[in-house]
Amino acid sequence: MFETIRLTTDPRGVASLTLARPEKHNALSAQMIVELTEAAETLGADPAVRVVLLEAEGESFCAGGDLGWMRAQMQADAATRAAEAQKLALMLRALNELPKPLIARVQGQAFGGGLGLISVCDLALGASSARFGLTEVRLGLIPATIAPYVLARIGEAMARRIALSGRLIDAEEAMRLGFLSRVLPPAELSAAVEAEVAPFLAAAPGAVAETKALLRRLSPPPALDATSAALVRRWESAEAAEGVAAFFARRRPGWSG
Repeated sequence: MFETIRLTTDPRGVASLTLARPEKHNALSAQMIVELTEAAETLGADPAVRVVLLEAEGESFCAGGDLGWMRAQMQADAATRAAEAQKLALMLRALNELPKPLIARVQGQAFGGGLGLISVCDLALGASSARFGLTEVRLGLIPATIAPYVLARIGEAMARRIALSGRLIDAEEAMRLGFLSRVLPPAELSAAVEAEVAPFLAAAPGAVAETKALLRRLSPPPALDATSAALVRRWESAEAAEGVAAFFARRRPGWSG
């Protein structure tokens, strides 16, 4: 059914939504974006699902947007660019609005869109060895579609601390900023996630769904059109073209000292 993700559910109703492009560090390709959206809709509509774990195969949780996909958008016509940016925004919204508890098990690095995925989860546990960053500016890009969720998660002041420089942070700083709920040695991560699942299974699923929806209604809604438009404008910029070209050529971009 899916090629870039895996979806399984155990007898308790605990579903595992697994990013499965380990050879690409689970970067968000066009196909993965579509499949994650479909998976979120499927999970949300399944009354047997009580909790969803967002996990990943390989050494990385998610390296952000697939740069091959981004380069294709830079070369596409305006209508295609707008449509692809909107798909990314709608995928994040679908996960954010999932009427089930969504727990991230972050076993490895999460950059850019990877932090966006963490930010739409209700809580996230990370391995102490993992590294994180809003690294878009280092490539001439911006964290456009993930910005509303990052801001909701850590606030503007904290977001400025890392988004403007693109610097990498360790798991402890990610927890202090608010991305992670707990940091654990890698060998203890799975057991800790399992311990977080248990209380959700003791709660009434309808009440959980309505509480999550209420909290979302009381928060500012993400401006999907504005963030998609900002991403498209950045895709069209000379800096983005230079940053992505430099990445594939394995050289420093022109602005790098």
